[in-house]
Amino acid sequence: MVEHEKLVEALKTVKDPELNVNVVDLGLVYSVQTEEDQVNVEMTLTSPACPAGPEILRGAVTALEKIEGISKANVKLVMSPPWTPEKMTDAARDELGFF
Repeated sequence: MVEHEKLVEALKTVKDPELNVNVVDLGLVYSVQTEEDQVNVEMTLTSPACPAGPEILRGAVTALEKIEGISKANVKLVMSPPWTPEKMTDAARDELGFF
């Protein structure tokens, strides 16, 4: 089984192209769970109408499926609870100028 931290690190390589901050630090990733050689991720977007949504989701699948031991990444888009800036890490807030 792949370590949780390795999965999170892979997701940190996926950036929101409009904000240029990774999806983990933005607080878009709600859950990461493994089941044998598959990983199930629930994540959201900064807004339901985010034009970069499909690109972000594809990026998450690609990053996770590059990990040795993962045969399939199931990335599910959820809108509840809705994303808010409070979900960002301090580093992301600093980078984007949120105080």
